[in-house]
Amino acid sequence: MAKLTEQDILDWNGPEEDYMNEDHLAFFRELLVKLQDELIEKANVTTDHLQQHESAPDPADRATQEEEYALELRTRDRERKLMSKIQSSIRAIDEGEYGYCKDTGEPIGLKRLLARPTATLSVEAQERREQLKKQFAD
Repeated sequence: MAKLTEQDILDWNGPEEDYMNEDHLAFFRELLVKLQDELIEKANVTTDHLQQHESAPDPADRATQEEEYALELRTRDRERKLMSKIQSSIRAIDEGEYGYCKDTGEPIGLKRLLARPTATLSVEAQERREQLKKQFAD
């Protein structure tokens, strides 16, 4: 079969035993690798930007500059965590576990994975976890 597109994933209505076939896995691997490459590029840009850092002479400008750098570093830290999830998802593809809920073993669903390629829980399992968190937080 030809390389799948996002529309092919959205339109897929095959039998359950054909879920996460080779074409699906290839599609999601490519998507995850692309996301990983984008995060690496952003990290490189941030590194270059911070290395070119020149302190502003005015204290107010310097404070603004430091706040911008702090925000940029917080963003990169979130992306670092996402990178870990992406790499874990790629390993799950390699191990034949990608696309299945960690709690129930049921298919997560192509549309959910398209929206969140690093998802490890089905919508139902995720909602259950959020309800439990909410109950313990109250």
